[in-house]
Amino acid sequence: MAWTKTPVENDELFRATLPRDPRISFRKMFGCLVALVHGRMYAATFGRSVFIRLAPAELAEALRLDGAEMFDPGKRGGIREMVLFPESVMDERDELRTWLQRGLAYSLTLPPKPEPAVKKPRVKKPKSRR
Repeated sequence: MAWTKTPVENDELFRATLPRDPRISFRKMFGCLVALVHGRMYAATFGRSVFIRLAPAELAEALRLDGAEMFDPGKRGGIREMVLFPESVMDERDELRTWLQRGLAYSLTLPPKPEPAVKKPRVKKPKSRR
């Protein structure tokens, strides 16, 4: 899965087809528009397509679509629960909207992402003067 810059029109289509829910926030990461729920990545644009976090049964269903695959940008075995949809899903707004709604429903069942641990700053002891 080669990285391809996401066309601007895909970001616009992605935003337009996402469910209207105030719990969804957005962030740009690696040139992709990412939708987050409770601080967790829920869905994002990727190249000319999208990837979506899905429940196990829906993940299996999505992977049966022609051209769908586990989202694996680093070639490390895929990101658990994330399906990269075929580019053709961007032409099927109702289908895309349905998958995004299903992904949101699942993502809302997950606990919020824990805040990263904050390291205490090291306090340097002053050097003793003799």
